[in-house]
Amino acid sequence: MANNDTTKKTPVMKDKKVILSTLWIFALLNYIYADIFTSFFDPKAQSGTLAMTRGAVLGFAILMETAIAMVLLSRVLKYRVNRAVNIIAGIIHTALVSWTLFSETPLPFYTFFAAIEIACTLFIIWYALRWKNQEA
Repeated sequence: MANNDTTKKTPVMKDKKVILSTLWIFALLNYIYADIFTSFFDPKAQSGTLAMTRGAVLGFAILMETAIAMVLLSRVLKYRVNRAVNIIAGIIHTALVSWTLFSETPLPFYTFFAAIEIACTLFIIWYALRWKNQEA
């Protein structure tokens, strides 16, 4: 009987870097759409009463840039730093999105987006914590 290698089921090792990078893209798209929806459907944003200081705007810009940078950094950093940075960035993003839910009563669409964002960043943290070094 001939040995047919095509019938063997071999486990496919998914690249952790690609998965983490893709998760950051997913989180970013949700951040963007939540902000777009807010600008269109939040009465405070429409009336111009949603005022932020320059420092607050800079803070949000830095927060979004960390998520944008994680798309690239997740792919290029070595294991040890990559794992740590994903955990730290995930914790920061999870905490800040969670905080926005309790700073005042959010609109239902924002709660929906925030729940997805929090689930995604919690998954990033969990995934990075479980990541074993395969580069060694």
